[in-house]
Amino acid sequence: MGGMAKKPENKNYKVIAENRRARYDYAIEDDLEVGIILQGSEVKSLRTGQSNIADSYASVDDGELWLTNAYIAPYEQAMFGHEARAKRKLLVSRRELSRLWNATKREGMTLVPLVMYFNDRGLVKLKIATAKGKKNHDKRQSDAKRDWARQKQRLLRHDT
Repeated sequence: MGGMAKKPENKNYKVIAENRRARYDYAIEDDLEVGIILQGSEVKSLRTGQSNIADSYASVDDGELWLTNAYIAPYEQAMFGHEARAKRKLLVSRRELSRLWNATKREGMTLVPLVMYFNDRGLVKLKIATAKGKKNHDKRQSDAKRDWARQKQRLLRHDT
């Protein structure tokens, strides 16, 4: 074959914030990468500072997709800072938007942010999932499964 250059490693790709509880609290159906509109101070803060998407959610309002309650630490050196928990606009195609609107309004799904990251081009992206909230008995089931798995491990260890 010859002249094919190997694709460089995605050295720009970097996870900024992860919502670890999402898979525990929700039954994830489908996920989707979306863009996010940020101020300069927010991007700078994300490169260095603390951020948290654990208590955040996305929703469709007035034909736009918004991220609510995500935390981006204030950026000290900024002349004009940002509000740490400001509502931030997410970027999706019209088609995705109507799909998300349907999922939330008609099917009662929740839009859960899973992970915020810099993509390989250094742009901030968010992976959101359409998810169904687990009822408490589902959670108990997840717990029971996990406990049983643990129990099994323990039993197997003791048998040797």
